[in-house]
Amino acid sequence: MHALDVLGDPVRRRILELLADGELGAGDVGRSVGDEFGISQPAVSQHLKVLRDNGFASVRAQGTRRLYSVDGRGPEEARQWLSAFERFWVPKLDALGTELARGRRRRRQDEQDKEN
Repeated sequence: MHALDVLGDPVRRRILELLADGELGAGDVGRSVGDEFGISQPAVSQHLKVLRDNGFASVRAQGTRRLYSVDGRGPEEARQWLSAFERFWVPKLDALGTELARGRRRRRQDEQDKEN
């Protein structure tokens, strides 16, 4: 499965968002995502399996618990594929950064002018 196919599902994206904040138990993921999307624990388990099988999540056993965390291989594959399209947004983000810096400079200068 292609990395963007994995990310195409809103449940899997939400699971990754939760895991991005740190390691979580399968039950915690299941409760959170199950409540939010109205799906069963077995359905959440299938999404976790897809994430694991495609390099987006890793799991480790701690006693009877299964703790999940983000695995960087899947996101890296998605980033590599998307890098071919960076030319469409990187210049715009650079221009935005320049405008934000100009605005900060202007505000500082205005504050200094008011003080003097």
